Amino acid sequence: MRLDAGQFQRMGQHMALAPRLIQSMEILQLSGIALEERIEQELASNPTLELKEPGDEDGAEIAEAHAQADVRDSQEGERELTVSDDKNDPNHADDFERLTNISEEYGESWDSNTYEGESYKPARDNGERDAKMDAMANTAARGESLADQLLGQWHLIEMTPELRSAGEYLIGFIDADGYLRVDPQTLSEQAPASVDVKLLDEALSLIQQNLEPIGVGARELRECLLIQIDSKLRRGNEDPDDPIDEEELKLERLMVSDFLKDIEANRLPKIAKDADRDIEEIKGAIARLRRYQPHPGRLVVDDSPRTIIPDAIIDFDEDQDRYVARLRNDRLPALRISGTAEKMSKDKALDRKTRDFVKNNINTAQWLIEAIAQRHSTLMRVINVVIDAQREFFDYGPQHLRPLPMTTVADQLGIHVATVSRAVSEKYIQSPRGIFPLRMFFSGGTETEDGESMSWGAVQAKLNEIIEAEDKSNPLNDDELVDKLKEKGIEIARRTVAKYRKQLNIAPARQRKEY
Repeated sequence: MRLDAGQFQRMGQHMALAPRLIQSMEILQLSGIALEERIEQELASNPTLELKEPGDEDGAEIAEAHAQADVRDSQEGERELTVSDDKNDPNHADDFERLTNISEEYGESWDSNTYEGESYKPARDNGERDAKMDAMANTAARGESLADQLLGQWHLIEMTPELRSAGEYLIGFIDADGYLRVDPQTLSEQAPASVDVKLLDEALSLIQQNLEPIGVGARELRECLLIQIDSKLRRGNEDPDDPIDEEELKLERLMVSDFLKDIEANRLPKIAKDADRDIEEIKGAIARLRRYQPHPGRLVVDDSPRTIIPDAIIDFDEDQDRYVARLRNDRLPALRISGTAEKMSKDKALDRKTRDFVKNNINTAQWLIEAIAQRHSTLMRVINVVIDAQREFFDYGPQHLRPLPMTTVADQLGIHVATVSRAVSEKYIQSPRGIFPLRMFFSGGTETEDGESMSWGAVQAKLNEIIEAEDKSNPLNDDELVDKLKEKGIEIARRTVAKYRKQLNIAPARQRKEY
C-alpha cells in the first residue's frame, strides 16, 4: 500500500455559517434573563452601543471627549468579541464549537446576579443610578451555609481540643441534606494527622445529640428519624405548649426501627399483626411520622425555587374569539448605535486604527440589535403557531394537548427545525391556565379509536385523572389502568403506563392502597 502527499482540487458542497448567523442563533436560544445579562455585558464592553431612553432623539449625542475616552479605554483593555472573523479560520470552527456548547453556557444554572467564568466590567459612571446595581444592593445577602452554622454551634460546646478537631472534621463531610453519607473507613483514611480517628464516633454522637436542626449527622433515613424521636423522648413534657404522649412516641420509634421498609411498601396489615397493634393505631403513628424532617439540613439552607419570568403572555380576546400573544420585553433595554461613534467612524482626522476599531464595534453592536429583533420575530411566529394548534388546550386543559412535532412547525414557517428548537429552548409562556415551558407544547402522540390525535402529555393527564378517581381501598394496578385507558379510546402498552406513572411521581397500586 502506497501513501502519497500532494495537492488536489475537488468539487464539493459544504455548509459554513457566517458569524452573523451564528450570533443570531445564539441570541435566539438565550432565555430572557440570559439575554438581559448578555445585553448588560455588551453595553459594558462596547462603547458604540448605548441605551435608547424614552424621549431621546435617535440623533442624540454623547460628549465627544467622553466617547473618545471610552474608545481609548476599550482599546487598552480586554474586550470580548461576539464572533470571530479570524482569516485563518474561514469555516469558523471555534464559532461552531461555542454554538454546540451554548446550552451549557446559558443553561438553567444561570444566575442573573453573577457572571461565572467571565469578567464583568461595569459601565462608566455617568452620574445616573444603575438599576442593575440597585437591584443587587437590595437583594438579601446569601445566608450561612449549613456547615458554617453547625461549626458555630459546635464551638459553643465545652470539650477537649482533640474532640473539637474530630467534630470539625466530621462536619466538613455533612451534606446539604444534613446527612453524613461517607463510610467510616473513608473517614478514617482521609483524616489528617491532627484528627484522632478514635474520637470520631464520640464526636458524631455529640453532633447528633446537640446540634440543630435535630437529625443532622445521621447516616441514613432510619437513624435521622430515630434521632428526632429520641430527642423528643429526652425532653419529655418540659415544654407545656408542646406536650407529648410518651406511648405514642414509643410506637413511632417502633415503626421506624422495625418496620420502615414495610411502611414504604404500605404493608399495614403485616405491621399491625407483627407489632400486635390495631391497624388504626398503626395509621395514626405513620401519620405522625410525617411531622419529622427527612432532610433536616434543608430547614436552614436556602433552597428557593428558580424564578421563572415568562417570555410571552397569552390572553383571550373576546371580541375576536381567539388567543393573542405579546412578548414580555419590558425587562430588555432598547438599544441604539451612538451617534458620536458613527461620526467618529467617518472622521478622517482620526487615525485609521481608531476608525477601524470604532467601525468593528459598530458592526458588532448592529449585529446584536438585529439579532434581538430577529429573536423577537421568530419567537412570536412560533408562539402564534402553538396558539393555533393548541387552541383546545387553552380552552379545556392538559387533556386536550395535541401532538405538535417541531418539523411540522418548521415546515409551516419555512424555517429549519433547529431554529424552532432554539426558539423554544428555555422559554416560558404565561396563559390563562398558568405558566408553561414553551417546549411542553411540542411532542408526539397517538390516535384514539375515534381517530382523534392526542399528545403524550394529554395521555398522562388522562392517566392522572383515572388514578385520582380510583377506589383508594382497591387501587388500580398497571394492567387495569391499561384497560381503563382503552375504555376511553386510548390504547397503549403496560410498560408505557408504568413509565408515565413514574414520570408523574405516582406510586404503584400496593403503595397507593388506603386501609
